[in-house]
Amino acid sequence: MRAKDALGRTGEDLAADHLTAAGYNILERNWRCPQGEIDLVVRDGATLVVVEVKTRSSLNYGHPFEAVSSAKLARLYVLAAAWARAHPASPKDWRVDAVSVLLPGSADSAGNPDPVIEHLKGIG
Repeated sequence: MRAKDALGRTGEDLAADHLTAAGYNILERNWRCPQGEIDLVVRDGATLVVVEVKTRSSLNYGHPFEAVSSAKLARLYVLAAAWARAHPASPKDWRVDAVSVLLPGSADSAGNPDPVIEHLKGIG
């Protein structure tokens, strides 16, 4: 696995753990269709939430949220509608969220900093 892919997978794992701890229910991870992929599909009470996870190892190329462009956001709305069509029993209320994971180093006994996780609800 490439380092970039491993970083992304770690970020998605941390985001899923963070959302679960906050009371969200994970419905799917890495759902794919012809239009693209949704990182996480979760349920927040009666609301379906499509979650884009952006992970970085530093801020050298900007904050992870900066990678959610208007084109990416538009694609997420298309993907959310596709997921809802593929799952007719899913909640009718939905939104798109983003989770940022900054991994400056793995949290370990060497004193490396813990990941910084931020959650933006209802982007777009």
